[in-house]
Amino acid sequence: MGVRMGKASRRRRQEKEKERQRRHTAAASPRARPGPFSAPDQRGLAAAAIADALSALCDGKREDYDSYLGVLSADGISGWTRTVSRSLAEYLRSAVSGAWRCGWQPAEVARQVGRKLAIPHAAVASAMIVDEMRGFAPASVDSRWAAQVAALEGAAPGEGQWSGSDAEFLAAWHERCGSGEFRETVAVVVETLHEFRHFPVLEVLLPPPGTARPAASAAVSAVDVDDRLLGRIRALLAKAESTEYEQEAEALSARAQELMAKYSIDHALLTAGSGGKEAPGGRRVAVDNPYEAPKVSLLQAVALANRCRVVWFKELGMVTVVGFPADLDVAEMLFTSLLVQAGTAMLRAGAKRDSWGRSRTRSFRQSFLVSYAIRIGERLAEAAGQAEREAVAEQRAAAGRGAVAGDGTAGTDLVPFLAARQRAVDDTVNEMFGDTLTSRSSARATDMEGWTSGRAAADLATLSARASVTGS
Repeated sequence: MGVRMGKASRRRRQEKEKERQRRHTAAASPRARPGPFSAPDQRGLAAAAIADALSALCDGKREDYDSYLGVLSADGISGWTRTVSRSLAEYLRSAVSGAWRCGWQPAEVARQVGRKLAIPHAAVASAMIVDEMRGFAPASVDSRWAAQVAALEGAAPGEGQWSGSDAEFLAAWHERCGSGEFRETVAVVVETLHEFRHFPVLEVLLPPPGTARPAASAAVSAVDVDDRLLGRIRALLAKAESTEYEQEAEALSARAQELMAKYSIDHALLTAGSGGKEAPGGRRVAVDNPYEAPKVSLLQAVALANRCRVVWFKELGMVTVVGFPADLDVAEMLFTSLLVQAGTAMLRAGAKRDSWGRSRTRSFRQSFLVSYAIRIGERLAEAAGQAEREAVAEQRAAAGRGAVAGDGTAGTDLVPFLAARQRAVDDTVNEMFGDTLTSRSSARATDMEGWTSGRAAADLATLSARASVTGS
């Protein structure tokens, strides 16, 4: 009897739910009300249906969510699809602007949506980011911000555009998808909007669009010079990572090190010598699974060697690196290069199995990267002291020869100068994050062969992109 009563109760609840959904669907239909159905009424109903769909999605009420999707994707109602399309486009555009206010950047938004949902959702987010940028004058957009938007647009040409107004957004997007039901297109847009609403607040590292100030011509020239030099260094790194000949890699490494030393230390001294003011900033670096913890350890080793600090947002798969601009350039490039070299060496080792034939590939690779990061940190620390001593000697020798004041080689004692810059970085970290920082335990190595192989690979790695930590 109890079982039968339970089934009957569930049946009654299901019937009530179906009736409630039927009434909600009928309320969104012009046939549910007598007389003409005006556009303002449709806008209100569309807004209510979108809000209900988002609420059901948040609460995990799948049946309710499916019901609201049915309402939003209903056809045969004059002007309804265009009204829903216009509302969703407006909400998405507003969500994009809200993400900027919360410290997010274009590439980070697209990546986060893709990580949490799927490729179509990331494409919708990218499309709205590109569209939103059309409202800003180019001069009011930071060049780094504009580069991220251009990369999103270049990754999927045309997906940031649709003919006509927001009223055609859904129809155009559905046509671009080329398959599936219309409600699936609506679902992708609604779910993307829902994800936007759950973005945490991040530190603002770049001026949002519309707030960037035009750079002075002298500053622009300096940036152009840096970009050209960095381009040469990137080319050297690419060759060092791809060559199979150790002697060639060493030669490329030596040249890259020379250029990086000039870029980093001279950049700082010239800025100080010319009376320019430079403050530490931040840059977020994506660090994804697998083996994210040892990858972060590698990034930390590189950052510390270049007088930067790192803060890991594990849940977002991102690390904020704080330092002076030239040092950030060095740290980011060196980390990328070393990670490529580590990945190549690790994959070359192939799959691993224990004596019982069970796979131990994951533990091997985890241990490999942990050992690799530790050894790289040791090498960088060893090189840092020597590099600083040589730079100090060169700087003081230049000052003793009567170098012209203001050229960055005289009037600045390098030791306290670098120490002051390190304190400025520490102060910036405290200002950005304050008491919110917590420490995490380091990743562990459990495979001896992986540990040994990782250390050997670190000894062979070329520290090609290092600037302030190398003097050769």
